[in-house]
Amino acid sequence: MSRRAKPSTTPLAQVRRYFGLDQATLAAYVGVGAGMVGHLEAGRKISCSQVLLRLLPLLQALPAPGTFTEADNPAADLAPPAAPSLLARLDYCQHHARRARRELKKLTDTLEHARRWQQALPALLAGAADERAYAWLARRQQQAVGGAEQRV
Repeated sequence: MSRRAKPSTTPLAQVRRYFGLDQATLAAYVGVGAGMVGHLEAGRKISCSQVLLRLLPLLQALPAPGTFTEADNPAADLAPPAAPSLLARLDYCQHHARRARRELKKLTDTLEHARRWQQALPALLAGAADERAYAWLARRQQQAVGGAEQRV
């Protein structure tokens, strides 16, 4: 039978609990690894002065001891979503991912066509036989350049 872990009362744990941070985010803030935050919270390691100095502004923002409870944490009241709603959300996300992939394919194809035109146009302009063909190619070049500037 497993035991329920006793919540840590270290300054790091209090800051994490109050601000709703995960270990990796708090670790990045104080300048240590996420594993080190776990060790510091569990009391297996002692906080160095640099960690405490970086943590000081967050500690000062905490309410007075004993005034913050888990009831103040809005996430504590949230029940986990039901499985059918998660499946519906998964279906919705997969649908939009497929749609985004199709749009990406179209944009990739358009980009490839524009690259091909960009490579071919200088030679075509140089070898244009008549004024009409040259004017058409020049307009096409302007469209390609204008479209590329708008996308960037």
